[in-house]
Amino acid sequence: MQIKDSVVFITGANRGLGLAFAKAALAAGARKVYGGARDPKSITLPGVTPVALDVTQPAQAEAAARACGDVTLLINNAGISRGSSFLGSPDAVAAARAELETNFFGPWALAQAFAPVLAANGGGGMINVLSALSWTTFPSVATYSATKSAAWSLSNGLRNELAAQGTQVTSLHVGYMDTDMAAHAEGDKASPDDVARQALAGVEAGQPEVLADEVSRQLKQGLSSPTPPYAGSPQAA
Repeated sequence: MQIKDSVVFITGANRGLGLAFAKAALAAGARKVYGGARDPKSITLPGVTPVALDVTQPAQAEAAARACGDVTLLINNAGISRGSSFLGSPDAVAAARAELETNFFGPWALAQAFAPVLAANGGGGMINVLSALSWTTFPSVATYSATKSAAWSLSNGLRNELAAQGTQVTSLHVGYMDTDMAAHAEGDKASPDDVARQALAGVEAGQPEVLADEVSRQLKQGLSSPTPPYAGSPQAA
């Protein structure tokens, strides 16, 4: 599909990568851009139509789909990280449940709500924002990684189920980006603006997957190695 003249709906569009997606879609000639956020007043980018949306509330996803019946590209961007390990964080289960609601059940609910809309508008496309951490994990982000692994499987399943109606599903993987979520992290960080442009270009090229930085490309390549990245460091004998 082409971004020019498309109608784009972005979750979590008020900041970070979501805001970058809105800017990139407008720059690419999208006819209309909807920005979903819990507080629609936080959507201030000119040219973006604010929509009240909490992705953890399926009824709000359904209401958004009814109100935005002209959408041709859904971007599931909203995500959270509680910085929790599996065993070392006292609130790990609560953290995982919160992350799952936003990172897994949220995109699922949006996909369910908007699938008929996309079908009615010729098929269109969907971008699911995943992570390089879909393929590996660290103690400080263990629960987050688990939710992104689940979201990767969700994205692959949606691609299979939506193919019959002509809807293209593109998974976006990236490591640390220069956003609020990664403000604590050290090292190189990808530009959200560059990541958004790559993702939209991937949609136009019909790519099922966009690896937006060197970290995600190296991790994906390593999945077939004898010591894949998710196996961790070898233990001393």
